[in-house]
Amino acid sequence: MGGSCYCSSLLRFELGTVPADRNSKLGICVNAMFGLDVRLQAVFDQVRCPTHVDVGSDHARLLAALLKSGRIERGIAIENKQQPFVNSRRRLANLAADVRFGDGLAVLEAGEAESLSICGMGAESIVQILEAFPDRVPPRVFLQPNRQPELVRQWGLRGGFHLVDERIACGHWPYSILTFQCAADRDDPAYDGIDRDAALLFGPLNLRRRSAVLERVLREELEYLQRFDRMEPAGIRRRETIEAVLATWSETPATQTR
Repeated sequence: MGGSCYCSSLLRFELGTVPADRNSKLGICVNAMFGLDVRLQAVFDQVRCPTHVDVGSDHARLLAALLKSGRIERGIAIENKQQPFVNSRRRLANLAADVRFGDGLAVLEAGEAESLSICGMGAESIVQILEAFPDRVPPRVFLQPNRQPELVRQWGLRGGFHLVDERIACGHWPYSILTFQCAADRDDPAYDGIDRDAALLFGPLNLRRRSAVLERVLREELEYLQRFDRMEPAGIRRRETIEAVLATWSETPATQTR
């Protein structure tokens, strides 16, 4: 899908409208200092707690940045493959971090961390990790699925985690950055008054604030889907959902602030 240049030009609006704090460095400075790509930068901007765990950290860039910036006091990296485990140990050497070898949350104790991130995996793998040990999932969760973010949103609805923030970071393609908070009430207010099918596919908060990046992405995807005379039922439903969203937006003046 095209439009990455357009997405890049709007990225500051998607990531800069809700900064973690007023004193944080500009995203471009963070990127230069710590080598974070736009996906990890979007997570970095939101994390601030005593202990943060990152599952599938690979080179552990996110944890290293969080520790060096003082956003967290302690980090836990979890890897289930030898080379990423070695990579993470090397990068986190001499930092207040623990690198563990194991499958997902199997090597994390309940209550050991205040927040969790899983970035750069497929949605099915992310959900599998979260549902394997639900009692060990920290109260704050940052997730970046490579595809099918609707599966992650469905997990939040099932598991009692409310969607409190979502952003679109444009790199090789648009990435969804989803932030969840454990809640006593299973009814997530983020979905109130929003078409459920559209909300699961594209994000209730994105739709509510009429994300400029999302609108561009949807228009480009619709243009692509309209080239096909025949599609599977799932493709037809997706196209119709996109058409409905864009039709609603064309009828309603934008209230988004940049």
